[in-house]
Amino acid sequence: MTSSIPAGTLRPTRTLQIGPMTVQDRDRTRPFLLLHGGGGLPTMTGFADLLAERTHSRVLLPTHPGFGGTPKAPDLTDVTALARAYVALLDELDLTDVTVVGNSFGGWLAAEIALQHSPRVSGAVIVDGIGIDVGGHPMTDVSGMSPAEIRTFSFHDPSKLPVPPGGGSGPSPDVQALIGYAGPAMTDPGLLDRLAAIDIPVHVLWGESDRIVDPDYGKAYAAAIPTATFTLLPRTGHLPQVETPEELLGALLDLGGR
Repeated sequence: MTSSIPAGTLRPTRTLQIGPMTVQDRDRTRPFLLLHGGGGLPTMTGFADLLAERTHSRVLLPTHPGFGGTPKAPDLTDVTALARAYVALLDELDLTDVTVVGNSFGGWLAAEIALQHSPRVSGAVIVDGIGIDVGGHPMTDVSGMSPAEIRTFSFHDPSKLPVPPGGGSGPSPDVQALIGYAGPAMTDPGLLDRLAAIDIPVHVLWGESDRIVDPDYGKAYAAAIPTATFTLLPRTGHLPQVETPEELLGALLDLGGR
């Protein structure tokens, strides 16, 4: 494990290289593991700062191997393999009572981590997750959409998503990284049934205006997990941590907004 912070320097955030993971570590007390979706690390960085500052928690924000130009080991072939790698990360850091929070693809990954039954993980939060098959409520295929169209489907207020440098035309490397784990369909036909084996508290949070995976899809996610509760977030799309971070934080911590 290496750190980019020189000895004797005190900073609120440090970057660690732990096995295959590059991890931003906002080191406080209670640990949270935040998992980004296909949009990459920038979709979760602001919320990581907010969570750390408001709760004085230790917030780990890794970049999934293969995303953002990072290397990916050959054995990281699917979501389950990546989930095992994250459990190994928690073992190496010797963390306990970890709450795993994932958005979109990260929500699927959070579910897979919960299915590993690690004693280090005490709860999971699935935020507009993908990965399951729900009859009558398919995930929207964004592969042929322009960035502007994707923003319309992802946001209650599309103006809240900054346009990436260069306009974001064409598929990004992170889309290819996502397909590398999730496959072109970005679903696991067996996941819905496997969710019944989760035995830790799970909070499923969903934007009411999500047009990538609609709220009924989210309700099916929660219904499949015996220990889950479901919260609908108003005036919010597929990326609550970007569009309505205060409301997401309140719901996450049961401080309101439910």
